[in-house]
Amino acid sequence: MTRIALYPGSFDPPTNGHLDILEASLAFADRVIVAVGVHPGKTPLFTFEERVAMIRELAEKITNASGRVDVVSFDGLTVDAARDNGATLLVRGLRDGTDLDYEMQLAGMNGAMAPAIRTIFLPASPANRPITATLVRQIARLGGDASPFVPPLVARKLTQKLAS
Repeated sequence: MTRIALYPGSFDPPTNGHLDILEASLAFADRVIVAVGVHPGKTPLFTFEERVAMIRELAEKITNASGRVDVVSFDGLTVDAARDNGATLLVRGLRDGTDLDYEMQLAGMNGAMAPAIRTIFLPASPANRPITATLVRQIARLGGDASPFVPPLVARKLTQKLAS
């Protein structure tokens, strides 16, 4: 039986923390589907297509990830995206206790709606715990150096995006 995990998020932009969790999820899942949430009421910094391209390029550089990472969009419930993609696991990264409290509520609700889909919590590596995509965007927009918090590819894309 193939273990398929869905790793949902906005990934705007993909950070070192996202990459950390993606790599960790490949240790227990045969395939990981990165599900990029698309919310029609929000205006992301990067388009869906730009985020997909970055995630795909980053995934190519992960050891043993070849052919094991897919990227899809979703705009509804995460459990529906998991079902639609054949996933039985939801991957969620945790930075701190605040994340745990929130994610436990989500896991409980998701479990009630889709009992066959299990949520797996992965702790962020210590160096990645303070990183959020929101803070990365704020740092970059205010002219700060966001490169310590994102892969080099994303740092270049941030610079290009904000220069235009």
